[in-house]
Amino acid sequence: MTMPLYASPEQLMRDRSEYARKGIARGRSVIALKYADGVLFVAENPSATLHKVSEIHDRIGFAAAGRYSEYESLRRGGIRHVDLWGYSYDRRDVSARQLANVYAQTLGTFFTEQVKPLEVEICVAEVGATPAQDQLYRLTYDGSIVDEPQFLVMGGQTEPLLTSLKENFGDGLALPDAIRVALKAFGAGATGNGATEAGPTPDKLEVAVLERHRPLRAFRRIQGAALTAVLPAEAPPAAEPESPARPVEDVELPSEDAPE
Repeated sequence: MTMPLYASPEQLMRDRSEYARKGIARGRSVIALKYADGVLFVAENPSATLHKVSEIHDRIGFAAAGRYSEYESLRRGGIRHVDLWGYSYDRRDVSARQLANVYAQTLGTFFTEQVKPLEVEICVAEVGATPAQDQLYRLTYDGSIVDEPQFLVMGGQTEPLLTSLKENFGDGLALPDAIRVALKAFGAGATGNGATEAGPTPDKLEVAVLERHRPLRAFRRIQGAALTAVLPAEAPPAAEPESPARPVEDVELPSEDAPE
């Protein structure tokens, strides 16, 4: 009689964690950061139709990294949840913290009870009436919640991006400056995926904001000419140095009195 294979619960959790981390690291990165007028999302995304950043509710935004089919299901479920909550009580009762708790329960259940965990990381953000009321939550594959005070990075290789953000981020940034800080971080982590030293090209960017002063719905996408206007201008190519003029050699001219 053969004995069934046994793995300790600790080993199972380690294996699931490693599996989820590897899946998320294969994706492209997403940056979310606070700026003077709200919350900014910048994502590397070559697709024009499969969004990594979207609106969840009036003043709540959603961003994710990892396996698209999995975080898209979570996004749709979150929209249904907050709509039902707002309809049952009041739209003002819907908050990012309450939604983050629901997502944490779902992710934690998948991680502990299912054979395969969800290969996703999620950001839930809410813009408040003042900068002190802005909320930025990061949820990992195992259901952990982290309240980020300034910025967060999800997906891909996060270390160089985080290092660049720590060096360049400041409180109260204007929107163009915040976008430049995010692009500089992407440039620091560029590994040849169509990125330049200034970050990904505009056709590979997905940019959106939660704007504090927008009435009713705070979410807005920045794309096309509006995105080009806030991107840093490309430096003109350096002019080639002119070759120095060759000195005129002394030529001995014939004298007028010389016999022909």
